[in-house]
Amino acid sequence: MADWNKEVADATERAEAEVRRVIRYLNDEVVPEVRQQSSSALRSAAEQLTKLAEKMDDRK
Repeated sequence: MADWNKEVADATERAEAEVRRVIRYLNDEVVPEVRQQSSSALRSAAEQLTKLAEKMDDRK
């Protein structure tokens, strides 16, 4: 029984370490990239909306 408890404790420790690693990766790599791409997408959308507004103004 002690061996089983040790195995469960070891597996839990490894799982917790892996979760911490994944969270660190997400925070360090994924989140900044998503923010960068989101801001680029917003800028592109703003440019397209500006062009659309100019076309609408030209039709008046």
